[in-house]
Amino acid sequence: MGKLDGKIAVVTGAASGIGEATARLFHAEGARVVLSDIQDERGAGIAAELGDRAAYRHADVRREDDLAALVDFAVAHFGALDIMFNNAGAQGVSAPIAETSVDGFDQTVALLLRSVFLGMKHAARVMSPRQTGNIVSTASIAGLRTGHAPHIYSACKAAVIHLTRSVAMELAEYSIRVNCVCPGFIATGIFGNAFGLAPEASRALAPLMAPLQKEAQPLRQAGQPVDVAQAVLWLASDDACFVTGHALVVDGGLIAGRSWPEYQRLRTTLAEGVQATLAQATPTTPNV
Repeated sequence: MGKLDGKIAVVTGAASGIGEATARLFHAEGARVVLSDIQDERGAGIAAELGDRAAYRHADVRREDDLAALVDFAVAHFGALDIMFNNAGAQGVSAPIAETSVDGFDQTVALLLRSVFLGMKHAARVMSPRQTGNIVSTASIAGLRTGHAPHIYSACKAAVIHLTRSVAMELAEYSIRVNCVCPGFIATGIFGNAFGLAPEASRALAPLMAPLQKEAQPLRQAGQPVDVAQAVLWLASDDACFVTGHALVVDGGLIAGRSWPEYQRLRTTLAEGVQATLAQATPTTPNV
C-alpha cells in the first residue's frame, strides 16, 4: 500500500531534476500524477513510461492561463486535485546588484515567485470546496541564509517561504496544508542552466557535479533529487497531517553550521594565530 494511494497530484517542472524524481516517487506511492513542464518531449515521455496513472500537460508557469488550465486538466482527467507541487524554476538573473537588469529581475520573479503564487491560487480554487488538499512548493536554503545563490533568486525563495506561511494560515480553515522544501546543494540541471546550457546538456552535467558537492556540507555526500522528493512525499502524505506553514530544510546540514572537523581546524588555526600574536607583542628582556 502506497502513501499516496488514490491521490491526484500535479508536479510542475516534472521533466527533470527534483520535479522528475518527485513525480516518479508520487507515482510509485500510488498517486495519479499530472506532469507539467515546457520540455514537452521529455515530459510526455516520462508520463508515457509511468503508464495509465500519469499524464502530461504543457504549462509555462509564468502564465496564469497555463496554470489555470493545468489545474483544470488534472480535475477533468483524474477527477480532483489533492496535491499541488509548485516546483518549476531556474537560477534566473545573476549579477552584482548595480548590473542587474530590470528585465532580468522581472523574469526571475515571474518564474520563481509569481509562479508559486499562481499555483497556490488555482490549487486553492479547486481544493477549498472539497475542504482538503496539500500544496508544497520548492524554496531553497538561499531563502534562509545569504551567500548561497544570486540576489534575486535568494529574495524570491525567501518570499516563497513567507508566502507559504501566510497562505497556510488562510487555508487551514479548509483543512488544506501548505508547506515548502528548502533544498541545499542538489545535483540537478540547475547548475548547467546557470551557465546557459541547453536542458539536455544541463541534465548530463548534473551527475558530474556530485563529486564536487560532497565536501559542501557536514554530511559528506552529494544531495540527490530523490532526497528532496522524499521530503516532498512526507509533506504531501498523511504522515505530515499535523504540519503546515513549515519550511523543511533538506541540505545535509549545510546551514546548520560548521562540521566538527572544520571547527577543530578553525580552532587550531585561531589558536596558532593568537600564540603568534602574543609572541610578537611580548617584549623581550635584553641581556645585560
